[in-house]
Amino acid sequence: MEYLIGLALSLAVGGFAIIVGFDRERAFYPTVSIVIASYYVLFAAMAGSARTLAFEIAFASAFLLLAIAGYKKNLWLVALAIAGHGIFDLAHPYLFGNPGVPRWWPGFCSAFDVVLGCLVAARLMKTAIAPR
Repeated sequence: MEYLIGLALSLAVGGFAIIVGFDRERAFYPTVSIVIASYYVLFAAMAGSARTLAFEIAFASAFLLLAIAGYKKNLWLVALAIAGHGIFDLAHPYLFGNPGVPRWWPGFCSAFDVVLGCLVAARLMKTAIAPR
């Protein structure tokens, strides 16, 4: 069920961004990518584990740097970061023991991220997002 909800919500968020015009701004999807990557840091902070928090910050920083590089150089890196975070979501439970992560989160976030990353890629193919 979490996969279906993630899929539906990503289509709703992406569709809303397209209809309203948010996605015409070059910074929109990089910002979304940064927010997506920050959730595991939040969950680690809620759990109170300094070790887990350090690992989550390191991985979130990698996605942050990819979002910045995508914003500065090529938005395809942002599409890759968002969809790649969906793959990371599937591997996350096997990489980290983050007790703050809800059981359903990796499936939900994976579906959301992969679908949104594909939507960003589709928008880039149509060049609807402001070029650099």
